[in-house]
Amino acid sequence: MMFYRAELSSTPRPDGLPTVEIGFGEPANNDQIVPAAMAAIEKLNLAGGRGILFDGPASLPVAMALAHAVGHLYQFVACFDPKLERFVVAISHTPDVRPGDLIP
Repeated sequence: MMFYRAELSSTPRPDGLPTVEIGFGEPANNDQIVPAAMAAIEKLNLAGGRGILFDGPASLPVAMALAHAVGHLYQFVACFDPKLERFVVAISHTPDVRPGDLIP
């Protein structure tokens, strides 16, 4: 069963930042979904770089686990906010991008 999915977007962004499209699969609880999300992100073999963007639904435990999994590979991690219609930086290790910054 697939409880959670994570796939790299096939649509390239002008800024070159990778976007990971995430989402729920089969109904399950977080004790099953979090490990499934970690397995899905691991399969992507992410190399790291300037920043990474996440787009799609996630529970709070899943979001925290995903951010932790990539937080040291990338200078910043951002997630899409449908209300703002932009990505919001959640984690940053670089002074030119700060948590709360918006990325179009």
